[in-house]
Amino acid sequence: MKPSLPFLLSFNAGYVDTAGFLALQGLFTAHVTGNFVTFGASMVLGTSGAAAKLLALPVFCAVIFATRIFSFALPRAGLPILRTMLALKFALLVLGAALAIRFGPFPRGDGWAAILTGMVLVSAMAIQNAAHRIHMGTLPPSTLMTGSTTQITIDLADLARGVAGEARASAQARLGRLSLSVLAFALGCASGALLYAGLKTWCFVMPPLVALPALFFIRSETVP
Repeated sequence: MKPSLPFLLSFNAGYVDTAGFLALQGLFTAHVTGNFVTFGASMVLGTSGAAAKLLALPVFCAVIFATRIFSFALPRAGLPILRTMLALKFALLVLGAALAIRFGPFPRGDGWAAILTGMVLVSAMAIQNAAHRIHMGTLPPSTLMTGSTTQITIDLADLARGVAGEARASAQARLGRLSLSVLAFALGCASGALLYAGLKTWCFVMPPLVALPALFFIRSETVP
């Protein structure tokens, strides 16, 4: 697996999450459990988008379930699992961009167009999460940075106290991988915010463009 693939996945997750949050009235499309917080805030403050926030987690789980079941049929059809999963994600990102451009901007998050656009983007990120967990489980997460940041800090503390030998080498290697993942996610967040500020819903053209090269960065696959 080329290092470029996890970098692109993390960048895209940060980008889609931030652009989706800004365009769809506070909807998290990648970090879907964050919608528990924004749903509660919507209830208290009376802001729009509560329905989309409530739907995000069940849609996310349903897509992961379907993706996992579907993946077992792919080898029988002669199709590579990981590349097919990433191709489906790419197709959903293209659809999400088309919906956002056609129906956006979304002044309220409760309209059918905003909900449909949000759930398409949630589905794309669900497939990415499933593909990562199934095929790239040894690599840092691409959509949730809290655990990675915690481990980075732990490793920095261990290196600072002078841990040596195999433990030091392991911490240094892990630190490099995790730092790259967090950096990619942060760059994606910044890019999503900046391009949304300048382009509004046209910013959703970027995620498919980032996702497309990832299809060609897959060197080998294993069937679980």
